[in-house]
Amino acid sequence: MRRDLPYALSGLALGLLLLGNAALAPDAAPLHAIDVALVVVMAAALAACRRYPAPALIVVSAAMLALHLRVHPGPSAAFPVLGAVYVAAWRGHRTTAALASLVFLGGFLAHDISVAPAGRPGQQIVERTSLLLGWFVAANVAGLVGRQRRAYLEQVEQRAVEAERTREEVALRRAGEERLRIARDLHDSLTHNISVIKVQAGIAVHLARKRGEEPSAALLAIQEASAAAMRELRATLGALRSPSDGDWVGLARVGELAERTRAAGVPVQVTVTGQPRELPGEVDQAGYRVVQEALTNVARHAGPATAQIHVEYAPAQLTVSVTDDGRAAPVGPPTPGVGLRGMRERVTGLGGTLDAAARDDGGFGVCATFPLDGPA
Repeated sequence: MRRDLPYALSGLALGLLLLGNAALAPDAAPLHAIDVALVVVMAAALAACRRYPAPALIVVSAAMLALHLRVHPGPSAAFPVLGAVYVAAWRGHRTTAALASLVFLGGFLAHDISVAPAGRPGQQIVERTSLLLGWFVAANVAGLVGRQRRAYLEQVEQRAVEAERTREEVALRRAGEERLRIARDLHDSLTHNISVIKVQAGIAVHLARKRGEEPSAALLAIQEASAAAMRELRATLGALRSPSDGDWVGLARVGELAERTRAAGVPVQVTVTGQPRELPGEVDQAGYRVVQEALTNVARHAGPATAQIHVEYAPAQLTVSVTDDGRAAPVGPPTPGVGLRGMRERVTGLGGTLDAAARDDGGFGVCATFPLDGPA
């Protein structure tokens, strides 16, 4: 209805103009009820011109031609017809607009000639008819130009949408190509070396047992850690090669991680509080990776130490912490390495927080908190 309001207001304004001109024009006939009805019909037709341009044009042309024949208000009777012609041509009804223009001009000229006084020169009739003819040609041309401009804008908008869709497809394709490149690089650089470590550790364990000796705990830990690294690397490569989720690790496998760390010579205690439940895949994997990286740092930097893993399930958040009692001292903030940066990026990318600092009573602590009460 708001889009129809300008047309309704235009019809009302033109109706008032016609009635005022008919009342003031010296050569106009007196107005009657039927003449006012014709003006009302014209205004109503203009109000519906946006939705029904061709029928509205026919009604407006007929009403104004009848009003001109009855009252003779002058060129003002052509104003509503000009507006309806423009809208019809703009909406694509070119033939209807042209025919309505010809019919109205023909009736207008015929009536002027038939009622012209004997002393009125024909030049006035020709000039007024020529002026109306120019107006109607301009209305038809303006409607066609407006329609072509609208079609051009729609085509430009469609091209912009298509370009945006194509740009997204190109970005997705490039991301897929980048994933494949990373998968190939990881396979070439890491898989071979880890496989060699796993094979050599297995051979050393086999030879030790063949000699009747018990393999050392460090050698068994190397064998187990290399096997686990191979499994996780294969899962990561599979995820990189396919956009679907691979065999993601999660907090359910923290026990296996603790066992491997114990086999490497670091005592580990695992504590779980709260009610364990199913977690979002990204949060579950990020929690596992935080524990994994923290235990790796304990084995590398803490020296003789005991590690504590604490997983706390709360209704609105998940808290994962790893602490140790190693030789780390609170001499200042830790220098962020690749591991700490990776942990922080994982946690903050999911809307969580990460605290990693030396403890006052010795050792080092890592605590990650993930929100669970909303989308990451």
